[in-house]
Amino acid sequence: MKQVNGQLLLIGVIAGVTAALLVLGANAQPSFSSILYAASALPVLIVGLGWGNVAAIAAVGTAAILGALAISPLFAVAMAVFTLLPAGWLSHLANLARPASEIGGPDDLMAWYPLSDILLHLCALVTLAVIFLGVMIGYGPELTGQMVDMLFSSINARDPSLAADPAAVDQIKGMMVLLLPIVQGGMWVLMLFAAYYFAMRVVSASGRALRPREDLPSSLRMNRNAVFVFLAGIVACFIGGTPALIGATVCGTFGAGFLLAGFGSLHLRTRGKDWRLPVLVLAYLSAPMILPAFLILVLGLADTKRTVALTPAAKAETDNSKS
Repeated sequence: MKQVNGQLLLIGVIAGVTAALLVLGANAQPSFSSILYAASALPVLIVGLGWGNVAAIAAVGTAAILGALAISPLFAVAMAVFTLLPAGWLSHLANLARPASEIGGPDDLMAWYPLSDILLHLCALVTLAVIFLGVMIGYGPELTGQMVDMLFSSINARDPSLAADPAAVDQIKGMMVLLLPIVQGGMWVLMLFAAYYFAMRVVSASGRALRPREDLPSSLRMNRNAVFVFLAGIVACFIGGTPALIGATVCGTFGAGFLLAGFGSLHLRTRGKDWRLPVLVLAYLSAPMILPAFLILVLGLADTKRTVALTPAAKAETDNSKS
């Protein structure tokens, strides 16, 4: 057992070093920073999904220590909150299984933690991470106002004829203070889920996956309770002040979750149809625009469910014993 644990720790340390190097690379390459930051979750997810919690904890701890030594302890905390801990927690949830008989299923099957609940946890974790970042940098109307002023000052310096009306500038400032957390939270949910998806593909191809590979069009949905959280976020946006900032963050993160669920539902509804490919291509190409993305989000809101993946009990027990 000691030899196995030592091997798991070594694998986790290697994954942690890889994750830390990706984050440091993001600092060195600002143009690719978002992609590299999201990619830093891949090593943690891969070892967590393939080797279990011990390897994932070792990876998170190693990456955080390296981040603290290379930059600062505060940087390591931000890295852990934004990327490392969500990745480790997602891999932990994905590996949870129990006898299907406990939820009314057959005695010879194992039930795995629903993907809808994993997505719910991801949205909640990113919400907390964005709020944490906002507290760290002192996010609010004053900060976004300074950003907008700097932008228009740069535009005016290049071409004075493009000077904006002060009333229009104030309106943009009011929009930006809510728009930034929506975009930041939504994009981070999409990126981390993409990292989870690719990590699952890697460990499944290697034969190390503890969790069975699922049919995403059938299982990629949001938990029904997420609808109430999303609606509460919308209401909070109209209150103003700090509640509005928190509500905007919730709208961005949970909205991204419902957007993913909408795409999953769209894939399922078009399965076997002759016009499936052009519709999916058109949906993905138009998703960056507001109206198409809103329609797909509504589709996700209208199709909420919890789908439990089942595997033979003997296989699940064998796979879990390897970890």
